[in-house]
Amino acid sequence: MDTSTPLPDALDSGTTTSFKTWLCVLCGFIYREADGLLGDGIAPGTLWSDVQADWVCPECGGTKADFEMVEV
Repeated sequence: MDTSTPLPDALDSGTTTSFKTWLCVLCGFIYREADGLLGDGIAPGTLWSDVQADWVCPECGGTKADFEMVEV
């Protein structure tokens, strides 16, 4: 039985996508575009710009405006 999560079509097309990591400056929670947040209904490969505008940090309730892109 295959329980793997299918990748979005954009990831399946053979193109290379440079995923970014975003940090909540209020609590330190990290959102990785490559991983998404399945618990919040955000599929792996979802770019930060495609995350709903009203989404909030699952750790502290901060808004998208409270996140900054970080290189790790």
